[in-house]
Amino acid sequence: MRPTPQIIRVIDLETTGSAPPAHGVCEIGWQDVALQPSGRWELEGEGGSILVNPGRAIPPITQAIHHILDEDVAEAPWWHDVARRVLDPYPRRVALAAHRADFEQQFCTANLTHGADWICTWKCALRLWPDSPSFSNQVLRYWRRPDGLDQQRGLPVHRAFPDAYVTAFHLRDQLNEASLAQLLEWSRDPGLLPRVRYGPHRGKEWRELDHESLMGFLTDRDPDIRFTANAEMDRRSGGGRIGRAGAQDLLL
Repeated sequence: MRPTPQIIRVIDLETTGSAPPAHGVCEIGWQDVALQPSGRWELEGEGGSILVNPGRAIPPITQAIHHILDEDVAEAPWWHDVARRVLDPYPRRVALAAHRADFEQQFCTANLTHGADWICTWKCALRLWPDSPSFSNQVLRYWRRPDGLDQQRGLPVHRAFPDAYVTAFHLRDQLNEASLAQLLEWSRDPGLLPRVRYGPHRGKEWRELDHESLMGFLTDRDPDIRFTANAEMDRRSGGGRIGRAGAQDLLL
């Protein structure tokens, strides 16, 4: 009999807004990725989703994104009655994952996750696939065309299970390119951006900037931009690197 594999559970939330406790969860979806006897990671199980009563009205601007209505969640369970059993499938879970996991972590607090480590597939995509035209879950889906992804199962977008399902394919491929330890390390840092996001240098690689322009980004309000600018400064002084992950990085 095949032993039960260790899993990383991919999570996606639909919410009433982006700033708890003012906003609450109205749906959680999940899809597991497991290490196989072959040594490769693959999707495991069917995944699922649960509607959640957020305890407040869902604003129309948010309904327009995920199309979950107040009446859909009026009789749904509360977040504290749902969260722990989805987020902490002990003892199988070795980590949680999400695309832009910083958002999910605002709602999936350490007491609900039993202090789980998180992988951010967005941050890992910046490192592994810097040539992507964008790094959203859906752009990566159509730019990469992950093997085995069922188009209809990944729809509609902006619903918790389909989005978790798509993210799971990104995670699977990242785990098969780099180690679990490396993905966790990248996820703890801010995002390392391959290109400048805005301004007159928008779209340029950081190495193309002159020194004065690069210095201007060191005090940017965005932590990802500050982190990337500092990494490029380190590269220029011989103390670091920026851009595509090298083979040695992936062995960590």
